[in-house]
Amino acid sequence: MKPDVLLTGATGYIGGRLLRHFEEAGRAVRCVARQPEKITPGRSTTEVVQGDCLDEASLVRAFAGVQSAYYLVHSMAAGSQFAELDRRAAGNFGHAAARAGVRRIIYLGGLADDIGGSSAHLKSRAETGQALRAGGVPVIEFRASIVIGAGSLSFEMIRALVERLPVMVCPRWVETLTQPIAIDDVVAYLASALDLPESRGRVFEIGGPEVVSYGDIMREYARLRGLRRLLLPVPVLTPHLSGLWLALVTPAQAQVGRALVEGLRNATVVRSSAARETFPTHPMPLRTAFQKAIDDGGAAWKVDTREVVVDVPPSQAFAPVRRIGGASGWYFGNRLWKIRRWLDRLFGGASMNRGRRDQDCCIVGDVIDGWTVVAYESDRLMRLAADMKLPGRGWLEFEVTSVDGGRRSRIRQTATFDPRGLLGRFYWNAIILIHTLMFGGLLRHIAQRAERGDHSPGVAVVVHRSLIPASADDVFQWHERPEALLDLIPLGGWVRIERRAGGVQDGGRVTFSIGLGPLRMLWEARHYGYVRGKQFCDEQVRGPFRTWRHTHRIEAMGASQSLYEDRIEYALPGGTLVRRLSDGLVRRLLTHVLARRHQLVRATLSGSRPVRI
Repeated sequence: MKPDVLLTGATGYIGGRLLRHFEEAGRAVRCVARQPEKITPGRSTTEVVQGDCLDEASLVRAFAGVQSAYYLVHSMAAGSQFAELDRRAAGNFGHAAARAGVRRIIYLGGLADDIGGSSAHLKSRAETGQALRAGGVPVIEFRASIVIGAGSLSFEMIRALVERLPVMVCPRWVETLTQPIAIDDVVAYLASALDLPESRGRVFEIGGPEVVSYGDIMREYARLRGLRRLLLPVPVLTPHLSGLWLALVTPAQAQVGRALVEGLRNATVVRSSAARETFPTHPMPLRTAFQKAIDDGGAAWKVDTREVVVDVPPSQAFAPVRRIGGASGWYFGNRLWKIRRWLDRLFGGASMNRGRRDQDCCIVGDVIDGWTVVAYESDRLMRLAADMKLPGRGWLEFEVTSVDGGRRSRIRQTATFDPRGLLGRFYWNAIILIHTLMFGGLLRHIAQRAERGDHSPGVAVVVHRSLIPASADDVFQWHERPEALLDLIPLGGWVRIERRAGGVQDGGRVTFSIGLGPLRMLWEARHYGYVRGKQFCDEQVRGPFRTWRHTHRIEAMGASQSLYEDRIEYALPGGTLVRRLSDGLVRRLLTHVLARRHQLVRATLSGSRPVRI
């Protein structure tokens, strides 16, 4: 599919969002950029070419076959000459589009009540639209005020000011009226312009449903973040000094921030209803736009990421992750976790001692001590949101990915904190050494448990290995047969298969009954750790053991011989005395059963008469 839409500004904030929108919709797009390597296409339908709007000849290739073109570039970071550069670039773009037979140009400019009395920035935005129209191609021009979205310059300036300054000495422009709009709504308007039936150009003023002052915007952000902020307007702080002040306290580039602030003396309110009458977009309220921007905005968040590679498949690497908390504890620094639990109680938090619903399984919404499961993918991902008292929001995520074809795994642990105000930043910096100790120790112990199994008191290990005169594929395929389980269970009727589903692959389940006559006990096991041709595992979901995990490994030893290994980790119920009295008997029984199983597999695959267990 050849692209018929040209997009400029894909390396910028709005252009990048629009590109993602088109890619998710499956639309073919061609992006033009001075530095094409800065654009990473998300779909094969996205084409990237080199071009510079200040060099008209470089745009010829970009416009080939294009019906519609988006102009989403500006030169505000170029200094005092930005307006002249913007006029030249827009003129070149408009003329190149006309020569290529483009049907429409879609442009996003700035909203202002009176262009003639506006700042240099807003005047330049209007002049850019005029320069685009000079080429003769119809221009659909949208004019917007403040764009609310994580990463937008306006939003990040507001965020930085409110988060960092408990008391703000504000110039008179904090009472200027504006009509902010969410980034998602801006993208929706821009995308919808492709469906307009008119061939002539039009100007559409777009904004959210509320008309508010800049002071109202800052107060609303503070309310959502639970911050108390005092705004003290004074008449002596000029827009120029405001720009210098903002450059010191916000991450905005000084030149761009100053250009934006100089325009804050002008009201930017929608006067025309044309956009509302023409497009199906219903802009979201300011509060909703702010909440979404806060949730999406990770630029100011504190992140601690660690990872380790373990010599086990993903399902086995994930096992200690999904069992974390509750009766299993947090594997490391339990005294520090107890102190954290005490502090949480002291300050009226949810506390760390709520336990968990199921020690072996999770679903989204489950509580695990002082956390709530907000994302869960079996054997791959678990994300926890902190319910503890914090000056901000916190998450702890574990992600397991396959390495070396499934024989090894990478465990990535990410702690994320969204600090609220100065107290949030102070909290993170004050305990950064404790976090380093805790998170490092937690990941290290998860890796150890993944590789060595559960080493809690009372856990015993029985291992049996033998050489089988058959290829690893043959041995593995023999175990995958539906009849294999029937062949392997002991004779005598004291073990019966009651239910089974899914075979030995991940998620498969089997329920046995154990006993004689009517005196029987159910034993349910879940399969995990499946690596085709190499390994499968099962663990007890419910049954007679406190812990039961059985790993079956098959390794090729040449073309016609295999190393066959059974490893069982188990823990008996009851106290220390019961375990001491019964462990010897259980160990001998398991050793005998595994030896006879290996005999059966060896005899069957070598062509000898099968031996029943």
